Amino acid sequence: MNDQAARGTTAGGRRVAGPVPDRASLRATALAHLARFGTTRAGLTQVLERRVQRWARRAVEGGELSENVEARAAPLGAVIEQVVAEMVALGAVDDAAFAGSRARSLTRSGRSRRAVQAHLAARGVEADIVGTVLDETLGERGQDGQEMELAAALIFARRRRAGPFAPVPEGGEDAVSGDEEAVRRRKALDAMARAGFGRATAEAALDMDPEEAEDRIIRMKSA
Repeated sequence: MNDQAARGTTAGGRRVAGPVPDRASLRATALAHLARFGTTRAGLTQVLERRVQRWARRAVEGGELSENVEARAAPLGAVIEQVVAEMVALGAVDDAAFAGSRARSLTRSGRSRRAVQAHLAARGVEADIVGTVLDETLGERGQDGQEMELAAALIFARRRRAGPFAPVPEGGEDAVSGDEEAVRRRKALDAMARAGFGRATAEAALDMDPEEAEDRIIRMKSA
């Protein structure tokens, strides 16, 4: 093998695309990705599409006509669908399981239900799966769901050192004027609103006794 081939370039310095991806190479790419990351059907499809796009780009950079590259890449869409379907059949890709795991992880890091829902939608999880998983994982929008949302809001407040987690100022709480406290509270409420927490939940979190707040977080994370 000459130096250019070893570097993956032509004599003119252009990159070599290599053979067009086939079912075997796309399946190998899928398995390698799944060995390291959890993902959804849509996520795996994007991984494989990017694999084809990289090949196509290198082929054009290597001197192939773009129309010829497009013609060779076009049939690979169906191949990608087949590989993804195979991974689903093997159980390596499970949108509901992915959504449940991610929902629990995000909630325990202080994400609101609305933020979790948006995250899962962005990962390509279908809306009906998202709704079912959130009800099963975080509780329906009744008492159980409200308790989980409140615990997530408390974790968010703790990260921002707000509400029950605000540091005691030098000189004690009396050293902070009412106006300063009002500004801090408004900023915390605005941040929680942007994070997707409802006003009632945010206020309940900010007004909670520190000991009870910590206890609720511990109970949620140990559930």
